[in-house]
Amino acid sequence: MPIEIKMPALSPTMEEGTLAKWLIKVGDTVSSGDIMAEIETDKATMEFEAVDEGVIADIAVPAGTEGVKVGTVIATLTCEDEEDSAVTMPKAEVKATAEPAKSAEPSTVSVSTPQPTAAPVSKSGRVVASPLAKRIAAQRGVDLGEIRGSGPSGRIVKSDVEGAQDSTPSETQRAPAPQAAVDAVPDFSIPYEAEKLNNVRKTIARRLTEAKQTIPHIYLTVDARLDGLLRLRGELNKALEPDGVKLSVNDLLIKALAKALIRVPKCNVSFAADELRKFTRADISVAVAAPSGLITPIVVDAATKGVAQISTEMKALADKAREGKLQPHEYQGGTASLSNLGMFGIKQFEAVINPPQGMIMAIGAGEQRPYVVDGALAIATVMSATGSFDHRAIDGADGAQLMQAFKDLVENPLGLVA
Repeated sequence: MPIEIKMPALSPTMEEGTLAKWLIKVGDTVSSGDIMAEIETDKATMEFEAVDEGVIADIAVPAGTEGVKVGTVIATLTCEDEEDSAVTMPKAEVKATAEPAKSAEPSTVSVSTPQPTAAPVSKSGRVVASPLAKRIAAQRGVDLGEIRGSGPSGRIVKSDVEGAQDSTPSETQRAPAPQAAVDAVPDFSIPYEAEKLNNVRKTIARRLTEAKQTIPHIYLTVDARLDGLLRLRGELNKALEPDGVKLSVNDLLIKALAKALIRVPKCNVSFAADELRKFTRADISVAVAAPSGLITPIVVDAATKGVAQISTEMKALADKAREGKLQPHEYQGGTASLSNLGMFGIKQFEAVINPPQGMIMAIGAGEQRPYVVDGALAIATVMSATGSFDHRAIDGADGAQLMQAFKDLVENPLGLVA
């Protein structure tokens, strides 16, 4: 029996994907572990490996097809010595289209003088047609019920659909009309260039819309002095220079948020319908700008890791994120997020919570400001940090405690290396 190769769920949240590229073709022999295709998920482009051994008999979904639902048959595999009419049938159709003047061997279907007959209907009431014919009909808006099949037992094949489409151009022209009306935008005669959204951007749009519509956000902001943290960073970088490690301010802030969550466990939570999930580990998702869109690789158990290890892991994760090579376990999950726009000079902003997490910390730029130090006005390097909290799971007082703990760790940074 032929083996159906289906669109895999490459992540727990994946519902559909783009079949970016086939690395095999019909007739190729594959073995378990061979890379068959590249599939673009909502976060990254991943390689799809073969599980079984055999010969590729059919590719049902062409490269570049978007919105392929998980579980959809994308190809068919059969053993090299298998003789199955269900597998050899498409080959007969191709031969009939390419060489209509030649007769087939006695063991195959004769195609020298095809006689169109009424399209057969299965017991379930469906019109019998080849997978390729169905796909072409769907793409071109052709009704299979109005086509006479020239294949075996009246089966509709590719040439039947193409013939019908050529004879009724008006139907084909009308088919795309409904799509043009989707998400209509007023035309103000302003020149523009349309760029098709990739899967990552579509997912970002959907998830952020859901987050703002379904999560009651509460925002809390604190100002924190950075002078002590900057001095500590300079000293640590001198000590770590022989090891090739260079800490960023962001590395220290990741550690600060993780430790703050452990100190205030009421904020290290997630709202889940009829339950509140209380996490015993602080996994920090860090926003990274990649060519395809924003993605949040995770530093797992950041509270217990040294800042040098956090720095090394974060650099590796950021590089993989920009190259689109993150694996699902490297960006899915996390108990809270951190987004830093300080390097762009942004003083303060409010970030959108990344569901199902309960909070996200937005970091602004460190800048010199007038600041009261030990009861006297002085100049200090200060940054503003804003926490966005899911008010269903986190009360304002608990969020305030977390912001205070974060501020204390930033202003007294020895707690980050203790």
